[in-house]
Amino acid sequence: MFNKEVWRHFDYWLFGAVVVLCIFGIAMIRSTIAGNIDLANSDKSQTEFVILGLFIILVVAMIDYRYWSSLANLFYVFGIVFLIIILLIGNIAFGSTRWIVIAGINIQPSELVKIIMIIVLADFFARNKDRIHDIRTILKSFILTAGMVIWILLQPNLSTSIVIIIVWAAMLWLSGLPVKYIIFFAVIGIVLAAILFPFLEQYQQQRIFNFLFPNPNASYGDNYNVEQALITIGSGGWFGQGYGHGSQVQLRFLKVRHTDFIFASMAEEFGFIGTILVISILIFVILRCIRVARRAADPFGSLLAYGFAALLFFQTSVNIGVNLNVIPVTGLTLPFVSYGGSSLLSLVIGIGLVESVAAHSKPQEF
Repeated sequence: MFNKEVWRHFDYWLFGAVVVLCIFGIAMIRSTIAGNIDLANSDKSQTEFVILGLFIILVVAMIDYRYWSSLANLFYVFGIVFLIIILLIGNIAFGSTRWIVIAGINIQPSELVKIIMIIVLADFFARNKDRIHDIRTILKSFILTAGMVIWILLQPNLSTSIVIIIVWAAMLWLSGLPVKYIIFFAVIGIVLAAILFPFLEQYQQQRIFNFLFPNPNASYGDNYNVEQALITIGSGGWFGQGYGHGSQVQLRFLKVRHTDFIFASMAEEFGFIGTILVISILIFVILRCIRVARRAADPFGSLLAYGFAALLFFQTSVNIGVNLNVIPVTGLTLPFVSYGGSSLLSLVIGIGLVESVAAHSKPQEF
């Protein structure tokens, strides 16, 4: 299971980029919570998760990724059982039942489920790579995905459900299904979304309505966070107001500035140039994952890395899109930068899996 040669092929560029993002995230969290007693220990908590996360990357990278293929079914059952437990005894916050307290730590299982589904779908598509054009294979993969997503929707957690569905579609395409079929399924998905819209929670419907039909006269209400995010981003200019000196952030006009809107926070403090630099590092991480996928020794390893790259790309795009008010508000964080222990741990596990694929495939060239 362990390979002594793992460090020879370990992707140090990928690891280094993740470390830089995590350290920058801690610094941004520290700035955004300054003077807020309720959030006083958030930066310390994130630091502890980062240290644990880096250790997890190294441990997961040492384990041959093929080992996880044999546990895919077990992971799938574990994920469903855990999500059902959350519905029964989980903590309710902001109208959703998503968290459970374990050893004094709030855990959000749906974050871990993202990685579980990447493993499960990579295993499924790798075993059925010669039957990817068969409608039965496609339906089985969808049923496999829906079997997990339904429990997340019941929390309710629409954003994470969409992430998993997007990952499924991306891995379906990467497994060899022609784009025209993906487009066909996308159209069906849009039609189904329109049909199911009345069944969404009221606050979810309201977010969509606020995006499509914003009220320009609302000084404080449903559009407040997005409007303040745009003001915050605009006030940063080219080079920003300086670390810890953003007026919108430090005077707390911008809400949830250490999680959902941390992109706006860093735009105010480091400006357009600073945000481009951070986005560039995130793109670099995604490209390294794709590089690993292309050089993988087998379809399972390739799909693991591709699946995680798709997750990173979508989650990054959505978070930035929300901050720029080009898509409705969601609860997706900026990978490795936003505050959130469960989110960070799921991401580092994903990075560990990608590193394992790199370490147990042919040598990388730099």
